[in-house]
Amino acid sequence: MANTLLVVDDLSDWNPYYPSEQVISFEHYLASEHTYPEQRVRVINLCSSYAYLSDGYYCSLLAEARNHHVIPSVKVINDLGKNALYRLQLEDFTQPLARAFKKQTRQSEFKLYSYFGNTPETDFQDLARRLFERFPCPVLEITLHFNQQWEITDLNAVSPRSLDDAMQTLFAEALDKFSKKVWRKGRTRKAARYDLAVLINPLEKLPPSNRGALKKFIDVGRQMGIDVELITQKHYGRIPEFDGLFIRETTAIDHHTYRFAKKAEAEGLMVIDDPTSILRCANKVYLADLFRTHKVPTPKTWILHKGNLEHLDKLEATAGYPVVIKIPDGSFSRGIVKVNNRQELDIKVAELFEQSALLLAQEFLYTDFDWRIGIFNNKALYACRYFMVKNHWQIYRHGASRTDSGSFATLPTFEVPKAVLDAALKATQPIGNGLYGVDVKEIAGKGYVIEVNDNPSIDSGVEDKYLGDELYRVIMSEFLRRMDNRSKGLD
Repeated sequence: MANTLLVVDDLSDWNPYYPSEQVISFEHYLASEHTYPEQRVRVINLCSSYAYLSDGYYCSLLAEARNHHVIPSVKVINDLGKNALYRLQLEDFTQPLARAFKKQTRQSEFKLYSYFGNTPETDFQDLARRLFERFPCPVLEITLHFNQQWEITDLNAVSPRSLDDAMQTLFAEALDKFSKKVWRKGRTRKAARYDLAVLINPLEKLPPSNRGALKKFIDVGRQMGIDVELITQKHYGRIPEFDGLFIRETTAIDHHTYRFAKKAEAEGLMVIDDPTSILRCANKVYLADLFRTHKVPTPKTWILHKGNLEHLDKLEATAGYPVVIKIPDGSFSRGIVKVNNRQELDIKVAELFEQSALLLAQEFLYTDFDWRIGIFNNKALYACRYFMVKNHWQIYRHGASRTDSGSFATLPTFEVPKAVLDAALKATQPIGNGLYGVDVKEIAGKGYVIEVNDNPSIDSGVEDKYLGDELYRVIMSEFLRRMDNRSKGLD
């Protein structure tokens, strides 16, 4: 478990706030070079000035030199110190500004205050959160000016010491949310060894884990000394508080899940799904080439390039019909179509080329079910048969108002045909040692890998049907091992 430090110029600066042993002076921090040799340390730098070569500047500089995770970082301090540097990073804030002022009537210029990405101005909450993600800083003064359209003209890091009573209350509440452990007098239970963030989207229709599974992860984690906390997209700035990140939201490259993974990896956290696995698994074109290179058994596969009709002619001649066409980054059977003749091929390919310059074509192999083999650290954890929807060729059927799915059967891995298990393990080895779900079709005693998912489903009552709580213990044990290794500098 990490140690959180609040560094101030002088301990008297903290008098307006709740007393905490984690509040230390800069002088104390300066002298504590060897105090936390094997601990993960997070520093919230609350010095009165971040000016170049000031105590506040040196606080962040020393924290980074000591491999402590600090807010604000030296980069953020330098960026905020020069208008030309931060203005370059505000070019994509036009839409957030427009949304913020949609219901607002304001004078031509006013100031907005952000406390760890929170503001009492509800219409500006999204703007404050985005700015905090870009410039993580305890208190940020934002100057907004209207000149034909609203724009951010100035950003300043503000010292908590300069806040009035009302602002101090807002700051304290925001700090409480940002790092709740700072404010606790004590815990009624044994302190956890590590803190694990689980990224979810409560509004996602087909999440990788249902509520029952999330509860199991929390309960089993607590038993093993891991404090599991569910977080959402708005908690991006809190990533450095944790020792690990477990993504339980459907991942994509051009998506906040990938940014969360990259941020967590940069902060030294244990990350599942790690960014490399997301990058490799999210694109079926990449996987197809990877499987070909490593001789992973798959259905016959062709890559189609937008505007090249010869590709379609060759596909028709070699594959015949029916044939399956896929967009590279589809999930849950989305962006996948089966075509039965040239007319359907031309129409569907034209539609899908609107989304991607490359498409994937695969020979159609019908089976009553697909195998899903769950693999973690190159070991098979669980096995499921996902059956096709009745009178349909896929596991999922997406309608205008509902999504249907087929039934399932969960089995012990030792009952899986060897060819299926071998194919699944072979498919993940060139990708990494993360948590994967491999979809395999079994035909005439052979296994054919359809795809590898970096964010496999683990639902209570489905994937854990055979192992029960043991499935969660195995996963959490691997998390624990990896966080132990990182804390010892072994990983």
